Amino acid sequence: MLTYPDIDPVAISLGPLQVHWYGLMYLLAFGTAWGLGNYRASQPGSGWTKEQVSDLIFFGAMGVILGGRCGYVLFYNFPQFLEDPLWLLRVWEGGMSFHGGLLGVVLSIAWFGHKYKKSFFQIADFGAPFVPLGLMFGRLGNFIGGELWGRVADPASVPWAMVFPRAGELPRHPSQLYQAALEGFLLFVIVWFYSSRPRPQKAVSAMFLIGYGVFRSIAEFFREPDAHIGFDLFGWMSRGQLLSLPMIIFGVVLLVIAYRSPQNGESKA
Repeated sequence: MLTYPDIDPVAISLGPLQVHWYGLMYLLAFGTAWGLGNYRASQPGSGWTKEQVSDLIFFGAMGVILGGRCGYVLFYNFPQFLEDPLWLLRVWEGGMSFHGGLLGVVLSIAWFGHKYKKSFFQIADFGAPFVPLGLMFGRLGNFIGGELWGRVADPASVPWAMVFPRAGELPRHPSQLYQAALEGFLLFVIVWFYSSRPRPQKAVSAMFLIGYGVFRSIAEFFREPDAHIGFDLFGWMSRGQLLSLPMIIFGVVLLVIAYRSPQNGESKA
C-alpha cells in the first residue's frame, strides 16, 4: 500500500495571490491545446491560421467551463440546484462534468463555425486531438486535490492502493491516475496518430468519442460512484458509464457514416 502524498492545494503563493493546483491544471490543459493546435495549423494545407487556433481555444475554454459546471449541476446534483439556485454560480465549491463540458464545447464549435464559415466537423476533427492531454491534466488535478477517489482495494492484490484523507481509513484505487492514463495519455496517442493522416470527415471526431467512452467506462469500474447518486440502471452501472454509453454508440455510427461517405471530404492534420 502506498502513502497518499500530502500536497498543498496551493501551488504558488505570492502574497495575497494564490494559484491552486487545479487552476494550474486548467492552464496547462488550454496551453497545451493551443501549442498543439498551432503545430497542426502550421502544417501545409491545414486550412487554419494561428488567429483561428487562438479563438478556437478561447471559445472551447468557455464551453468547457460553463458547460462543465452546468452539466455537473444537471447530471449529478440537480436537487441541490433546486434547493439553492445560486449554487450554480459558486464554482469555487467544486463540481465539473466532462459530459457537460462536451456539450458546452459543441455549442462553442457551432458559434466558432458561424464566425469563420467552417463546418462543424471541420472544427471538431481539427480540435479533437488536442483534448485528451487536457483531460489528463484535469485528472491529475483531481488526484492532487484528493477528490473523486477510487473504490476500496485489497493492498495484497493492488499494492499501489492509497488511503485518501477524505475517504475514510480503507485503501482505495487511485482511479484519478487510471483516468489520466486512459482518457488522457493513451487516448491522446491514439487520436493524435490516427489524425496525423488524412481521414474522412467525421472520422477523427468519431474516434475520440469511441475512445473516451470506452476508456471512461473501464475506469469507472475502479472509481467510487458519487455518494449521493450511487449506481444507475438496476444498480450496476455508474452515472459516468451511463453518460458514456451514448458517446460510444454515436461514435460508432459516426465512424460508419464517415467511411461510407468519403465524398464529404477529408480531415487533414
